[in-house]
Amino acid sequence: MKFLFPLLLIPVLLISAFSSKAQPNKKTKVLFVLTSHNKLGKTGHATGFWIEEFATPYYYFTDKGIEVEIATPNGGQAPIDPKSNEPSFQTASTKRYFADAATQNLLATTKKLTQVREAEYAAIFYPGGHGPMWDLANDINSIKLIQSFYYNNKPIAFVCHGSAALVNVKDNNGNYLVSGKELTSFCNSEEEAVELSNIVPFALESKLKERGAIYRKGPDWSSYVAEDGQLITGQNPQSSEEVAKKLYTRLKKK
Repeated sequence: MKFLFPLLLIPVLLISAFSSKAQPNKKTKVLFVLTSHNKLGKTGHATGFWIEEFATPYYYFTDKGIEVEIATPNGGQAPIDPKSNEPSFQTASTKRYFADAATQNLLATTKKLTQVREAEYAAIFYPGGHGPMWDLANDINSIKLIQSFYYNNKPIAFVCHGSAALVNVKDNNGNYLVSGKELTSFCNSEEEAVELSNIVPFALESKLKERGAIYRKGPDWSSYVAEDGQLITGQNPQSSEEVAKKLYTRLKKK
């Protein structure tokens, strides 16, 4: 009998070990940061974030089981740039969004940046649209989040005008974080093409260069992504999926 007990215990231990390994890992979470700004300078027109630059990465991640949470400087409804709703700018992902009431509700009930903590997320993602040029470029809470992700060795991704959130971020030595780093953003010639060079508060390509960035770009309106350390930047809306793919590759390696 004394030999029987250990023999009976072995299957129990094996089942216990298997059950432990079978438990899913804590779900990976990515924080999306969107603009709260909805006025296109003094034009009287509206702006906000570019819907495709949100929808394509959002569904890319959620379809792979990654949880996405959304934050804005003011919380609540994140404003969609009405220009990005025009038929010529629609994609499969934007059409999916407009048929997706649950995700629309997420955009209507975003967290305030003051409510989020870097430790809860594996990465941070900044879609563009012109809105970030006015608020995220100067938002102290956004700046602190980027610094926290950077110094905790977590990837930070930007698309198009989302890179505006980088222009006033400094490192621990007081230097601009982008100084000496290869990156991209919506470029000056693309801004001229949409006739907003005299409307935006600054030229994003020029500002990044002023901050010491090694600015790279591809042909206008084609996908182009630059990577340098934790920073992943995409040039324009056409780059949103490629940025998402590169960020996902980083997440898989963690």
